[in-house]
Amino acid sequence: MKRGTILLLNNIAIRFNKKDFEYDVYSLVKAFYPHAQVTMFYEGEEEPEGAYGMLLLVAYGSQEICLAVEKDGTEIFRQQVAVDYEKDRPETKNVLKRLVYGALCQVTGKTLPWGDLTGIRPTKIPMKLLEEGWKNTQIAQYMRETYGVSNEKTALAITIANREKALLQDLDYENGYSLYVGIPFCPSICLYCSFGSHPLERWTKRVDEYLDALCKELTFIREEMGERKLTTVYIGGGTPTTLEPEQLRRLLSHIQTTFDFTWVKEYTVEAGRPDSITREKLQVMKEFPVTRISVNPQTMNQKTLDVIGRKHTVEDTVNIFHMARELGFDNINMDLIIGLPGEGKEEVAHTLQEVENLHPDSLTIHSLALKRATRLNLFKDKYEEMSFENSQEIMEMTQQCARNMGMGPYYLYRQKNIAGNFENVGYAEVDKAGIYNILIMEEKQTILAAGAGASTKFVFEHGTRIERVENVKDVNNYILRIDEMLERKRVGIEKYLNG
Repeated sequence: MKRGTILLLNNIAIRFNKKDFEYDVYSLVKAFYPHAQVTMFYEGEEEPEGAYGMLLLVAYGSQEICLAVEKDGTEIFRQQVAVDYEKDRPETKNVLKRLVYGALCQVTGKTLPWGDLTGIRPTKIPMKLLEEGWKNTQIAQYMRETYGVSNEKTALAITIANREKALLQDLDYENGYSLYVGIPFCPSICLYCSFGSHPLERWTKRVDEYLDALCKELTFIREEMGERKLTTVYIGGGTPTTLEPEQLRRLLSHIQTTFDFTWVKEYTVEAGRPDSITREKLQVMKEFPVTRISVNPQTMNQKTLDVIGRKHTVEDTVNIFHMARELGFDNINMDLIIGLPGEGKEEVAHTLQEVENLHPDSLTIHSLALKRATRLNLFKDKYEEMSFENSQEIMEMTQQCARNMGMGPYYLYRQKNIAGNFENVGYAEVDKAGIYNILIMEEKQTILAAGAGASTKFVFEHGTRIERVENVKDVNNYILRIDEMLERKRVGIEKYLNG
């Protein structure tokens, strides 16, 4: 190692003796050191330029894995664990993650709520074990001992898995499919957004062209899927309600006349931003069998709304919510984001009280994820004076808010770079859980996705194998290359139906 400069702990390097499981190790290091610059390289390569305060050395042998940790040039950890590297790759990965996690716990003196789990779908573990006949107590012991998951997160994951299993038990999800319809336009791009959204003002004159291509893709999906039963429909984005009333009517009418709704259990339109919703648009949705909508404030603090680029007021959210209730919508979801710039416990408490006053039917709590593609991350220097706060106490406040409204958790997922190493949780009243959310997170059912940036997910062999077919993200390319998108789908659907 180079010793000529001052070593900084915020610079961490990982050296591997071969290319394998790099992302798993990297994710664990970032979970413990979210603000560190982490560099990976391989034995025999030139070491990274500059100084680094910690070095992890991962060495794979035929029958063992060795991990060493150096801090400021001094070895502070070394351990070797036996594993059959060549024959049992899943177990090798688990052993490696336990080894890295244990070392980082020792070095930092702290543990993580989700232990060494780095995937976005931790509830898939208890769900699979439930389906194999395991008892809740056995699953809890397994999650704690195998992955180091805390008691609180173990209980949360098992509770959600049991509710998901009950909600899906009467659903023929393997012989059916769900439909996602993407509208990639937004009134403006929020500071934290990493989705493929397009500012509406730049695309207003092309929206009808986009709908032409989208309707063509939807018709193609229906024809190719034949007699397969449609289970759920989800129109998301972007912001679907950026469409003008007649454009929205055109889309919903096309879906209604193209697909057989006999077996549809849920039809969601993510109305989303209050500044895009009008009475006329809500009335259009009521003309069709839409069963569930979202009105998403993200926060009920006006100062924060202004900072993150939401072009609506708190009062707009309240008025739109009451308007939707007046028009007969009885399944309304609201999304909140915890960890927004400048928001601490007091601001979150205010938001939660305002939401309780409205009493939606479901509530989705997102922990802010600082993804590289967001403007919030690209221009983070501008927001350095603002805190990005999340804690177990704040997450418990959101859980209590949901309880106060008679809701329980029903789905969960995690993201990379999530604030505080927490999770996103969906809460809902007894009969108002979002079925589509469960299906996409548990990867139980094939989901055909239409629109720019949409990702179709084919589920094979009871969920043990997943294959994806992607649409291009750029709206102009989607319109121009729609026949290419259809051919991609044709190949994927043919393989799926014959597989």
